Amino acid sequence: MEGKIIVVTSGKGGVGKTTATASIGAALALEGNRVAVIDMDIGLRNLDVVLGLENRIVFNIVDVVNKRCKLTQAAIRDRRIENLFLIPASQSDNKDVLTTAGVERAAKILKKEFDYILMDSPAGIEKGFENSIVSASEAIVICTPDVSSVRDADRVIGLLYARSITPKIIVNRIVPQMVAKGDMLSHEDVMEVLSVELAGLVPMDEQVVIATNMGMPLVMQNNSKAGQAFRRIAKRLNGETDLPIQVPTHKTGMWNKLSQKLGFKK
Repeated sequence: MEGKIIVVTSGKGGVGKTTATASIGAALALEGNRVAVIDMDIGLRNLDVVLGLENRIVFNIVDVVNKRCKLTQAAIRDRRIENLFLIPASQSDNKDVLTTAGVERAAKILKKEFDYILMDSPAGIEKGFENSIVSASEAIVICTPDVSSVRDADRVIGLLYARSITPKIIVNRIVPQMVAKGDMLSHEDVMEVLSVELAGLVPMDEQVVIATNMGMPLVMQNNSKAGQAFRRIAKRLNGETDLPIQVPTHKTGMWNKLSQKLGFKK
């Protein structure tokens, strides 16, 4: 059976797309799958840093597509998670160096070698986006619960549907306290606008910064709420469709609950 190519994309930058790619890829590998995560952001690679593999790069996706090396030479195996591989982007080339035909040729090889291939697409809808989706069978759109991110995600979703790719949404960086106060969009608000399948909800988590600085996949941080959310997302992608989506909540302490009942101010 051929592997599945999933593009991870967003309408705008800074919504946590690369962290999501690394986390979902690592979680799928922890489930026993052979997984490749590929950085398609030519010239601005970051996936290698998130995974802590930046010092082991020799070849990159441009070398693979342009046949300057074999796939096995470019794929960097993670020493902590069995069956997780990174194919980094090039930092020295420009975004026009890849063609959709070349990416399609490489994709055929990738699907024979891996169970899941996650394409970390550059933000936006330019050529890098086109190259990332050309061979994808599924798409995950990352958005945050703010109006500009949702609007940009809506545009990307339209482009994916136009190419017969059915997208799913991950709402990232949810702050339950802000949602409760009405200062942040709820996931229901987001889904009402976007009207696509929900893949998962991920809370804001300071462990994301810590894990990135350490170069450790977030899903390996046992005390990370975001990491736990990404592991559940990966399980659903891997076939556990009956696994419910957990809504991030703000757990109120006993004194706060009592204070609210008695009418005291916080």
